[in-house]
Amino acid sequence: MPRLHALLESYSADHVNATNQAIHLVCVPAIVWSVIAALWTVPVPGSFLQPGAFAGLVMAGAAAWYFRQSRPLGLGLTLAFVLAGASCWWLAGQVGMRGLLLIAVAVFVLAWIGQFIGHRIEGKRPSFFTDLVYLLVGPAWTLSKLYRRLGIAY
Repeated sequence: MPRLHALLESYSADHVNATNQAIHLVCVPAIVWSVIAALWTVPVPGSFLQPGAFAGLVMAGAAAWYFRQSRPLGLGLTLAFVLAGASCWWLAGQVGMRGLLLIAVAVFVLAWIGQFIGHRIEGKRPSFFTDLVYLLVGPAWTLSKLYRRLGIAY
């Protein structure tokens, strides 16, 4: 937990403005979902894999990283991944893979615009400009804020 704790503290130092924090609480989960949704649409070879297999592999890898850092955050983010995957499965059934990809791209672009607006308000560059690991820290930071509000130790 010490590495994640230090990363969360550093991430928090780059996100002290209340407006920027509020933007991140909406945009970070939207970005995570949009990446999962885009990966969901990657065609899978053969008949033994189902649509969403690549998204599942990426989610499993990310969940493993989070679990190594913090079991409570790993559990919460795994649940978020399962919900994201379920929503992608459902949405793909409603609008097809092309429709899911278009929605994912639109959400991704809009959420990143929101992120950069938040950082403009904050007056600081996004944390991932200094280290790409912060792309993984953002979702943990978002969930850690919820955990703190609920009194859950992480």
